[in-house]
Amino acid sequence: MSLDGRTALVTGGGGPLGGACALALSRAGARMILVGRDRRALDDAATRVDKEGGETRTALCDVSDPESVRALAAELADEDVSLLVNNAGVAGPVRPLVDIRPDEWDDVFAVNVRGVYLMCRAFLPPMVAAGRGDVVNVSSVSGKRPLLNRTPYTASKMALLGLTRTLAGEVGPRGVAVNSLSPGPVRGRRMDRNFRLTAELTGSTLEEAERDFVSRAALGRLVEEGEVAQALVAMLAMPGLCGADIDLSAGMIAPA
Repeated sequence: MSLDGRTALVTGGGGPLGGACALALSRAGARMILVGRDRRALDDAATRVDKEGGETRTALCDVSDPESVRALAAELADEDVSLLVNNAGVAGPVRPLVDIRPDEWDDVFAVNVRGVYLMCRAFLPPMVAAGRGDVVNVSSVSGKRPLLNRTPYTASKMALLGLTRTLAGEVGPRGVAVNSLSPGPVRGRRMDRNFRLTAELTGSTLEEAERDFVSRAALGRLVEEGEVAQALVAMLAMPGLCGADIDLSAGMIAPA
């Protein structure tokens, strides 16, 4: 599948998953724009893409801030962005709901849901005008199954699934496909942090916390960043895909 001639924008582009997605999209031929809040991380991710012969542009933006997104759209007014990957997200607190502060709840929704809304509002109009484009929202299998002590995160990811399906109905008839990709737990810094906090909360060891979590997956393992990136590219090779959610969770199931 070739993405030659297309420009893809990935939010959270300086993170491990965003960087992996950027690399996979670039290998498929897309020109990349990496967006995030950490200049050094963005530059490092861009360097990895460029070393393989890709073409990458970076831009700073806080996707939860309307003014920041508005400034980003103005900065990229010369770009023909036909592929938007809303990957930016935060994990939020690991505590029972009654122990979570309102500001912590709001911080999760600000990035995981409002950030997607703001980015779509800014970058969808040119796609609709052109009658072509793709939006892929990175959700989570946690939006479809219980994940104890993670209510802000799971609620935000379920909200993202509703946003995806409704937006697909709005812009699909005008040539823009909107879908979501729901990874299971992805190996990396974020899951290491979650395992550590879960171990502290439950009084278990770090190894026990990870083993208990992974045991819920049919394949008995975490998902790799590269697998998520491959799934993203594969979704773009399915021209009839719209309003869909792809589960890439190693068979993660709800606890008994």
